[in-house]
Amino acid sequence: MDKQTIYLAGDSTMADYPPESHPMQGWGNKLHLFIPDSVRVVNKAVCGRSSKSFIEEGRLEEILQMIKPGDYLFIQFGHNDSKEDAEIHTSPWSTYHRYLQQYIDGARAKGAHPVLISSICRRHFDVDGLLINTHGDYPRSMEALAVQEKVLFIDLCGRSAVAFKEMGDAKSREWLTWLRPCELPNYPEGIEDNTHLNEQGAEAVARMAADAIIKLSLKIS
Repeated sequence: MDKQTIYLAGDSTMADYPPESHPMQGWGNKLHLFIPDSVRVVNKAVCGRSSKSFIEEGRLEEILQMIKPGDYLFIQFGHNDSKEDAEIHTSPWSTYHRYLQQYIDGARAKGAHPVLISSICRRHFDVDGLLINTHGDYPRSMEALAVQEKVLFIDLCGRSAVAFKEMGDAKSREWLTWLRPCELPNYPEGIEDNTHLNEQGAEAVARMAADAIIKLSLKIS
């Protein structure tokens, strides 16, 4: 009997990274740590994709060819949907909904369970040390669609924002890809990335997702 499977559709904050990008990592890479061995996690998230471009490149269709009744499709987009590039841009209250609806309908048509997940927040603090919302209406729009369509919703934007606020500006860097020049060979010039998680941050966010799974009582074996 095939294992129950959780398929992940999303962007760079969810995606797997190769060794040459270490310590940068997506939270989807760590989700298996918090899921029973009887359940498989298949991470199909890809860097730079929006809800629109993921579909137009045939990536959703690839998942729908494999997904089976009782599986889950976790859907996290929003980081790139706001970009002006016509190939990836969606508007939060119109085209964003229309593309997300295709994930929902596709999963349900296969007897699988869609789960909408808001994008993790970016680590941007203002001069007063307050966290800045950089995602605009996308998280709120996704939640509204989840309510409208009776889809399970995990608010990773809200959960990660709470964590960053509690840690503050300096300590929250420990979850992101922040390195001094020559600190690690993969980034000889150093890096200050407020969007992409490191291994520690990826595991922490995966734990948040797993905690939400428990609270939502997902039908996971």
